[in-house]
Amino acid sequence: MQQDRLNRLTAAVQQAGLAGLALMPAANLKYLTGLTFHQGKRLTLVLVPADGSAPCFIIPALELTQAQANATLPMRYFPWHDADGPGEALRQAVQDGFGGTPKGAIGVEYTALRVMELRALEQAAPGLATVDGTPLLASLRMVKDDAEQAAMAEAARMVEVALERVINQMQVGMTERDVSAIITREIMATGATGESFDNIVASGPNSANPHHNNTDRPLQAGDLVILDCGAAYGGYYSDITRTVAMGEPGPEARRIYELVQAANEAGRAAVRPGATGHEVDRAARSVITNGGFGPYFVHRTGHGLGIETHELPDMVAGNHQPLAVGTTFTIEPGIYVPGMGGVRIEDDMVVTEEGGRSFTSFRRELLVLPG
Repeated sequence: MQQDRLNRLTAAVQQAGLAGLALMPAANLKYLTGLTFHQGKRLTLVLVPADGSAPCFIIPALELTQAQANATLPMRYFPWHDADGPGEALRQAVQDGFGGTPKGAIGVEYTALRVMELRALEQAAPGLATVDGTPLLASLRMVKDDAEQAAMAEAARMVEVALERVINQMQVGMTERDVSAIITREIMATGATGESFDNIVASGPNSANPHHNNTDRPLQAGDLVILDCGAAYGGYYSDITRTVAMGEPGPEARRIYELVQAANEAGRAAVRPGATGHEVDRAARSVITNGGFGPYFVHRTGHGLGIETHELPDMVAGNHQPLAVGTTFTIEPGIYVPGMGGVRIEDDMVVTEEGGRSFTSFRRELLVLPG
């Protein structure tokens, strides 16, 4: 699989007219080589030449054995020791991979590459030109094959099993952190390898903050409670949000919930091959705007999902790239009213030949728990 990914990557690099790529120890490196590294202060880089030859891995010597044992792709290794520093290893890698300073720009990861790595590259290859390689890399990762989709479907199944168990344990008087701990425990109990991200439990007025940090606020009767969580499985992530009520909510809260539910349905219905993120966002957003709450829908309708919880493509106004079969992303409209609370309903989607399929199927009607 990884060799096929390298072949597709080098073909894309050649088509873009680049000399190669430089990858940080982050998601793209994991996608290409199967390796996961802590992004520390020791220089770690993979250079991918455009000619399709084996990537050159500049690696701290203490990580070499682990990399050789676990890499899913043949590579040329250039280890360096703390006493020597990475300079000579990097110069040798540039020489082996590119025959000296690359004849053309190399793509780098604008959101991952640090000044430390950039300056080291510039020293090893004087006159080096760099461009943002993120769109090229994203275009390869957006479309998931059958094995990737199967892993995402299992991650979705796991988080839904956990979410059901969590909701059955929720009670008035529990704090947001209490519920958060239950979410973590129940996700791990399903056999997941971890959580996709730090889960969010936002209750009452706190639910008006889309990215709330969990607190010791107790759940209270009448609260809307946003539960946002995900499970990791096979290197892939799920990401689901449901909003529940602790006792019967007021009429305004129920009205908001129904609008978000309708927006979620409209967004999912808009998914089809060739549709764009702009169109999907418009389908969901128009429901909320027409319902009078447009200013309270303060984020994009969705984001790409896979080996990262946030990747491309975005379901957002202005994204006119057609969605290909196999593209995976979230649909998560929300309404957030300061001082009152908020609602978000999020599902994980894949584009199919027939339209859109949701990996997540957890019930979307409002769940009213004992208040």
